[in-house]
Amino acid sequence: MRQAIFMEWDNQLFLLINGLAGRWPWLDGVMKALSDPGSYFVPGFVIFGYWLWKYRRQAIIQAALLSLLVVGVDLIGAQIKKGIARPRPCRALENVEAIMGCGEAFSFPSNHAVNSAAGTIFLQSFYPRITWIASPLVILIGVSRVYTGAHYASDVGGGWLLGAGMAWAFVALLRRIRKQNE
Repeated sequence: MRQAIFMEWDNQLFLLINGLAGRWPWLDGVMKALSDPGSYFVPGFVIFGYWLWKYRRQAIIQAALLSLLVVGVDLIGAQIKKGIARPRPCRALENVEAIMGCGEAFSFPSNHAVNSAAGTIFLQSFYPRITWIASPLVILIGVSRVYTGAHYASDVGGGWLLGAGMAWAFVALLRRIRKQNE
């Protein structure tokens, strides 16, 4: 019974957010950009360039660790998707506005949410001052996945929990290793 209530709530929240898609072209464009990983290459290179210029050794090591984390959580998220095999809302519901297409993989968890949460938690652990921009960006990326018709809100929430949890564990492990080497 609880599962049915939760699923109905999840469907209704999806329809509420996705129901905004297709109404305002400018908002569709913003949400598409937030959902497209390619949108982050130029700002990412600029930020990495500054990071490299300012903290060369630290930037190289932490960028490598961040890359390892994101690849790892992405692979784990993909395996969970296969195991749970939840259909995307654009395949399971009627009248979905899938403004970026429907996607081939399953729905739970949203790997965009997994990756963005993991990356943000990792970076915030070392640079707490980025929280003011990183956290809202994670939320906007998650909302964009529902808005574009690719995921339910629970896919995004589950992705955030998975990504954040794995990042916290990774950072704790790194700190433990560092402490042992001191």
